Amino acid sequence: MSKTDALLVDLATLVESGRSNQMSLTVVTGGTVITGRLAPEAVWRERVSEVLADSVQLGAFAAVFTEDRPADGPPRHLHFHVARILQGTVGIPETGGMYRVAIEDVSAWTVGDFSYSDN
Repeated sequence: MSKTDALLVDLATLVESGRSNQMSLTVVTGGTVITGRLAPEAVWRERVSEVLADSVQLGAFAAVFTEDRPADGPPRHLHFHVARILQGTVGIPETGGMYRVAIEDVSAWTVGDFSYSDN
């Protein structure tokens, strides 16, 4: 996007103001569709740190995500929790992942997430 979508920034700001991860959103970024729930950055960082800390190979990286960073203006990223990249008729990964997307890179979005059914 050449100009950041003010409405999307407002949504991200509202998510950042609380500790809820219940806002569902689907975005298109770089031709990829990502669907899931938004989380405040602090909650997202905490969860990523926990996952990394539990890994023998990646545990050393956990500390990067626990560093406090002061907010310097409106949010510039969306932090997805329990999110999937949509590929054909499946979501990858099936269980959901943790994604960080620059708001300025979002070319389209809609409130709500997509889910799949075998029916």
